[in-house]
Amino acid sequence: MRDSSLSIRLAVPEGPVGRQSRFAGRRRDRHGRGLRGDLIPSHLPGARTRSERFEDWVMESAQRLERLWGDKIQDVQIIVQEIPDGLEQLAPAAVRGLLGSSKPAAAKRPATITVYRHPIEMTAKGYMPTNELVHDVIVEQMAELLGMAPEAVDPAYGRSRA
Repeated sequence: MRDSSLSIRLAVPEGPVGRQSRFAGRRRDRHGRGLRGDLIPSHLPGARTRSERFEDWVMESAQRLERLWGDKIQDVQIIVQEIPDGLEQLAPAAVRGLLGSSKPAAAKRPATITVYRHPIEMTAKGYMPTNELVHDVIVEQMAELLGMAPEAVDPAYGRSRA
């Protein structure tokens, strides 16, 4: 599931409007030597966007936990969100809620785990593989819902932090 709560604000260029660069009329394909096609064909894995790859990693993690726990976690809903709501108001000490959050089941609402894509990608950069951090965040949130230690939910939790 995708969350569409991300808002986009367009930046207005500074300087005189209507003034164009003298190179504005040029095109890259001046002598017929432009790109001939897609750099990576759409059927190859490298053609996927970052958000699609991230959603695949979330799905792999959920499937792994489903194999380990079966029907006990069948009703848990996992949502991918770009950034946490109210990110500007979060205190710097609130790092725990930056990567993911969980809500227990309530009346007519299943238990929910929310994973935040941008904070996870920024945290994983240079620290650990993103797919492993995604799995660790989901395991931590699942452990919180189940009232267990993350190592009890998945024995492979934290394997990349040696």
